[in-house]
Amino acid sequence: MNILVFGPHPDDVEFGCAPVLIQEIERGNRVKIVVLSRGEAGTAGTPEAREQEARAAAKLMGADIDFLDFGGDCHIARRPENAIRLAAEIRMERPEIVLAPNPAGNQHPDHVAVSHLVRDACRLARYGGLVEIHSLQPHKIGSLLFYNITAHLGQTPDFVIDVSGAAAKWEAVMRCHASQVSAKSYLDLQLTAARALGLVIGTEMAIGLFANDPVRIDDLSAVARSAREF
Repeated sequence: MNILVFGPHPDDVEFGCAPVLIQEIERGNRVKIVVLSRGEAGTAGTPEAREQEARAAAKLMGADIDFLDFGGDCHIARRPENAIRLAAEIRMERPEIVLAPNPAGNQHPDHVAVSHLVRDACRLARYGGLVEIHSLQPHKIGSLLFYNITAHLGQTPDFVIDVSGAAAKWEAVMRCHASQVSAKSYLDLQLTAARALGLVIGTEMAIGLFANDPVRIDDLSAVARSAREF
């Protein structure tokens, strides 16, 4: 399976959904991370250092990574031309699953902008008459899923994934972003949220994902196992 993951900043994918990706890579699936800025507006760490941190994290995970210039940190905008650029990436990578940040409000505006851009791009990637990317074969993805970066409170995920087996490697991946984990308690925030969600389903750690569309299943056996332990 081919999985394409979009992140607004160099650390968002790693903090938000890295343990899910680690487990998929260990199952033999390919993961490509596309980052749309280098954290230029951040208080901690230079853009050059943050890019290198992200590349080191991707290498540790076993994922491919690429950086695209969408105007820089705090300047990513939901415009048709930006959605079409991402649609071109989707056509080139041809993923079955695409992941993007949760569109919930009250967080970094780049998170919300990228969420909406990716959702637009997944639709545009299907349209064969789109002249700007006519040379690339149209592609219809299987599922678009959203991951949390820092917006954890008051939400009920559509999917809760046991990531207990990836906990140690996830922490090592997050520690690759030394400029960020030394500036704020991002690592504690993500691990605490994962432990709390894990308790709900009776595991050490879990990550919640949100579905953009209804998920097709063939029979009730797919949902026979309840996630709730309390």
